[in-house]
Amino acid sequence: MVENPSFGRKLFIAGNYTFMIFLAFVCLFPLIHVLAVSFSSSGAAAAGKVGLWPVEFTTKAYQYVMNKEEFVRSFGISLQRLGLGTVINMVMCVLIAYPLSKETRDFKLRTVYVWYFFVTILFGGGLIPTYMTVKNTGLMDTIWALVLPNAVPVFNVILLLNFFRGLPKELEEAAFIDGAGHMRTLWSVFIPLSKPVLATVLLFTMVGHWNAWFDGLIYMNDPAHYPLQSYLQTVIIQQDMSAMSDNEVEMMKELSNQTVKAAQIFLGALPIIAVYPFLQKFFVKGIVLGSVKG
Repeated sequence: MVENPSFGRKLFIAGNYTFMIFLAFVCLFPLIHVLAVSFSSSGAAAAGKVGLWPVEFTTKAYQYVMNKEEFVRSFGISLQRLGLGTVINMVMCVLIAYPLSKETRDFKLRTVYVWYFFVTILFGGGLIPTYMTVKNTGLMDTIWALVLPNAVPVFNVILLLNFFRGLPKELEEAAFIDGAGHMRTLWSVFIPLSKPVLATVLLFTMVGHWNAWFDGLIYMNDPAHYPLQSYLQTVIIQQDMSAMSDNEVEMMKELSNQTVKAAQIFLGALPIIAVYPFLQKFFVKGIVLGSVKG
């Protein structure tokens, strides 16, 4: 028989729901406000009249942004970076985590390699050595400068490694008995059972690549090669009106700095917002299962 919760328990649950709703609103408020500003008229945005709902609804800011060559080009570069970077990161993480998940008796140098990768979390070469490495390897002003320097995110490797170590050993032994090798076992046994942690690592990787802006500024000499976030940084933080064409200046008279910036910010965040709901259900399970076992 299930007992009715006490008054204190009901009060605790109500308080939890109230707090979480308030926290969700605080997190969503900036995004909703940016969206409202992007759909508002220039006068309403400049006067600070916009809250959570557009004032004098218009889509001129989005029309301007979508016809802006620099924005479209940088958006395409970010998509290219996202595709290449995600594939390289995921492949490298899986191929490194699988052998490191073995026992020392099966892989004698496991401890050496684990420490080799772990030390990179504690100590880094710094910006100047990294920049010199990218420059001397001929990667400057190429998409590879945005992808290869961070091809092995060690934190993600550790999540996968710990998850692999938690899988039943008998499954791997059964695969070996059936004649499967390591690659076949990895692909047919480990990967299908690791969907939660793989989805978590995939989300980390996608968000990391999409939101990165600093490497684009230091590795790209030509602004035409900037990814989206680097381009937005130059537009929003270091906007140069003198770089605009006469046509853009005329259009800006009908728009507003705030509405154009808001439209670009929202469009920049939209791909991750669209992907996150599909991966979120795996997130909590993956991050917990991939982090509790040593």
